[in-house]
Amino acid sequence: MHRDPDCAFCRIASGDAPSHKVYEDDVVLAFMDIAPVGEGHTLVIMKEHFENLAEASDASLASVVRVSRRIVKAIQETLAHDGLLVVQTNGAAAGQTVFHYHMHLIPRRFGSPFGLHGRRLEDPQKLAQLAATLVRATLEAS
Repeated sequence: MHRDPDCAFCRIASGDAPSHKVYEDDVVLAFMDIAPVGEGHTLVIMKEHFENLAEASDASLASVVRVSRRIVKAIQETLAHDGLLVVQTNGAAAGQTVFHYHMHLIPRRFGSPFGLHGRRLEDPQKLAQLAATLVRATLEAS
């Protein structure tokens, strides 16, 4: 499995950097965004390093979608929101800031500001609590 030692998401996937995990299997890892746009903002990544959609393998993409669907169901069951934004960007001009394929799952409320990246780091304790809530709901959604 190819990983880039300079990639923040590869370091998270290998366990060399911390994260608040929501889901993990052999191919995919989902964790809380540390600078969320809103409560429950979750990132779903492939453990193998692919920079973007064009480079990613079909099997890995299918796994990301499958896991994203489970997490979306968990978010719907546990967090108060009006909708959910699913975003995947490719390249700096599209807003990609970490060049490792990933999908954003962003719960939305009517009237909340629109964006892909939060402006401030979230309290790690709050992220840990949200992750634990979503882990339980994701297990139930399987």
